[in-house]
Amino acid sequence: MPVELISRFPVADRELSALHARAFGGAIQLAPWAQRLEKHALTWVGAFDDGLIVGFVQVCWDGGAHAFLLDTAVDPAWQHRGLGQQLVEAAAADARQAGCQWLHVDFEPHLEEFYLDKCGFRPTRAGLLPLS
Repeated sequence: MPVELISRFPVADRELSALHARAFGGAIQLAPWAQRLEKHALTWVGAFDDGLIVGFVQVCWDGGAHAFLLDTAVDPAWQHRGLGQQLVEAAAADARQAGCQWLHVDFEPHLEEFYLDKCGFRPTRAGLLPLS
């Protein structure tokens, strides 16, 4: 059965926190995903394999032309199959449909090939100010 992509699905905090633990390593740190997404996100997209969440991405925005891609996560068992790219494409389509003109993403150097080559982002200069 192919993976099903669902935008703005009902979020279960424990399941999404567990996906992030699998994708990024480490122990599960339960986060209030549903509350955060409803309050701050333009959209979010989940990838499901027979009901199990195996991928996720969210898009926050400024209420106008700019949207921001966050929290792209794919279960290690599903990595390197194009699922991350599908999630980013679905999130970009949702942002475009909402009237956004730009989709921004920040990433670590080891993800440059994914975001620039596979997902079509172009490099830009940006700044980062630590707040703590």
